[in-house]
Amino acid sequence: MSSPGAPPATPDDRAPWPGPFVRYDLVKEFVVALAVIAGLTVVLTILFSSPDDTPTTIQSWSQADPGDFLTTAVTELNGTSEIATYGPPYNNTSGSAQKIGPIPLQEAAGVKVPINTAQSYVIEPLKEIPADPQLKTALAAYEAAPPKLQEAWTTAYEEAVADVKVVGGEPVLPPGDYGPVAPMMASLLGLAQSGGLDGALVAGNHHFYETNYTKPLLFLSAGGYFEERAEGQHLLGTQWGMMNETGSYPGQVWLWLYTFWYQVEPFKESPNADALIFVLMGILSLAFICIPFIPGLRTLPRHLGVHRLIWRDHYRDVES
Repeated sequence: MSSPGAPPATPDDRAPWPGPFVRYDLVKEFVVALAVIAGLTVVLTILFSSPDDTPTTIQSWSQADPGDFLTTAVTELNGTSEIATYGPPYNNTSGSAQKIGPIPLQEAAGVKVPINTAQSYVIEPLKEIPADPQLKTALAAYEAAPPKLQEAWTTAYEEAVADVKVVGGEPVLPPGDYGPVAPMMASLLGLAQSGGLDGALVAGNHHFYETNYTKPLLFLSAGGYFEERAEGQHLLGTQWGMMNETGSYPGQVWLWLYTFWYQVEPFKESPNADALIFVLMGILSLAFICIPFIPGLRTLPRHLGVHRLIWRDHYRDVES
C-alpha cells in the first residue's frame, strides 16, 4: 500500500501483456497487398495510359511554325530578345535584376551562364554547317559589317518576317535589304528542321555527357509556339502551371504553397515577384521549423483536442 501523498503506482512495463492475442500473418498480408497494388497499377496503366505528350524541341517548333522560329531567331541575332536583355546570370544587361530592397540579387550573384544570343543561337551553330560556300560568304559579310549596318539588316528582316512564306523548305520574304541575314536565317531554319540545332546548342557545352539544356530551353521560351502549347495544356504560371501536368492531370500539389503567391497581389504584378516570394517562403519555412519553440502555438494541438477525436475509444476506456 502506498503512503498518503505518494504518486499513483504505474504498470510495470516488464510485466506480461494481460490482454488478448490475435494471430497475424504479416508475410501473407504483405504479399496480398503487393499483388492487389500491382494488379491495380497494370489495369489503370492500360486504361489511362500516360498523360505525357511528346516533348517540344527546336526541330518540332521550326517544322510546326517556321515563321515564329525565324521571328525569334532574328531577335536573338539582333540582341533584342528577352534572353538578350535578361541580365544576370546570362548577361550584364543593367536594370534588369530583381531586388530585395536595395540589393540586386542577380547582379550580386553575377553572370554564371554567359550567353551571347547572336553567337550562341545563330552564328556559332551556322559555322558548324560544312561545305556551304554561300553561307560562309554570308557569315563573313555579316561579321565584317559595322554594328549599325548589322542592325539595319536584322531590323529590316524582323519587320518583314511576319509575312514570310516557306516554299520548298526555303523562307520567302517580301523584297527588302536584308543583306546576308536572309541566307543566314534560311540556313538556320534548315539546320533546325533537321534536328541539328538541338544538338548544336547542347554540344556547345563541351562535356562528354551532355545534360545541360539551358540554351535550347531558353531559345524555346523566347518564341510564341512554346507558350501557346503551354497555355493549351494549362501550364502557364498564371494558370497555376506548377500544379498541373500535361492534359490538366493533377500534378505537384506539394508546391501549392509556393505557386499560390504568384496568383495574388502584390506579387502577381510585381517585377520582383521571384525575389519577394523567395524571401516570404524563407520566413514561412523558418516559422514552421520554429513551431516547437513558439509559446502558445506549440500547445495549440493540445487545446484543439483533435487527438481526442482520433483516439476517442482509448480516452473513453481510460476515463470510464
